[in-house]
Formats: sequence, structure tokens, C-alpha cells
Amino acid sequence: MAAQKELFSADLLSPEVQSALPEGYKLRALRPSDYDTGFLDCLRVLTTVGDITKEQFQDRYDWISRQDGGYFILVIEDTNSSPPRVVGTGAVLVERKFIHNLGSVGHIEDIAIAKDQQGKKLGLRMIQALDFIAERTGCYKTILDCSEANEGFYVKCGFKRAGLEMAHYYQNTKSKA
Repeated sequence: MAAQKELFSADLLSPEVQSALPEGYKLRALRPSDYDTGFLDCLRVLTTVGDITKEQFQDRYDWISRQDGGYFILVIEDTNSSPPRVVGTGAVLVERKFIHNLGSVGHIEDIAIAKDQQGKKLGLRMIQALDFIAERTGCYKTILDCSEANEGFYVKCGFKRAGLEMAHYYQNTKSKA
């Protein structure tokens, strides 16, 4: 089988995290074929996803892949399953700034582990892998927003409370970007 296109180079994957995953689990970048391997189902554990067609998925994947190294979406694949399926995902978005000597900040987003896979430390491994990418791409810090209910998990991952999240939601708006 020919190698599939992945969102970014495997050079940014942490060998330590890969070796800490259970046997048969693989850390890798998102692929277009993940539409069919459970990626969106994994995200549904986290929030509303919507009815996304394969064409819409491919369009968004293509858009993200053109963003010049700003988006890093990881998956954890269970290769023990037949067929293999995505059981975890997370993203780090690299924001390039003018402050801190043209520094970069990693924003961790969309951490989701399939319900039947929770308790295997896959969430911890995902955070470690995303932190590795942020550091390798030159970020001076990584930040994330979480619910108070999830704060303890992120503290175990090495994060600390550093502020207050604010949001402004828009009614009747659907992102087209």
C-alpha cells in the first residue's frame, strides 16, 4: 500500500510518546483518509461536529495543509482494530506574534479520546505529543482552555491555571472559512 499524504512531517512526532503508547497504537498526523477511520466520531466525544461530507472534509483538510505550518492535527490510531481506527485526536495551532521577539505561541485545541479508549493515558500522551510539536516549532509557551472539570487532568499534564477564558458567541453564523 502506498504511503498516504499526512498533514505534516513525521519528524515532529515525539519518539518518547510513540514508545509510551499501548502496543498497536500509533501516533501520526491527520490524513485525508481519516474521514473514513473515525476521526469525526472521535471529535463527537468532545462537541457537536455536524454532518460533514467527505468532500467538505477534504476541502477543509486542503485549506489547513496550505497554512504554512500553523496547524498540526494529530491522531492516535488503534492498529489492533480491523480495520484500524482513530481513537484519539488533538491539535496545536501555532500563532506567530510580534511580541516576545517575534515569538510563537502554541494553542492546544480539540483534545478528544474515544469513550471506549479512555483510561489508557491516551489523553496524556496526546498532550505530551502536542507540547513536543509546539517546542520543536519554536513556541515559547503552549496554552489551552478547558472546563473546570478538566483542570485536574491538565495540571497532571504540566499545565497551570494562568488566566480566565472569555468568549463571544455569534448567533446564526456558520463558519465558511
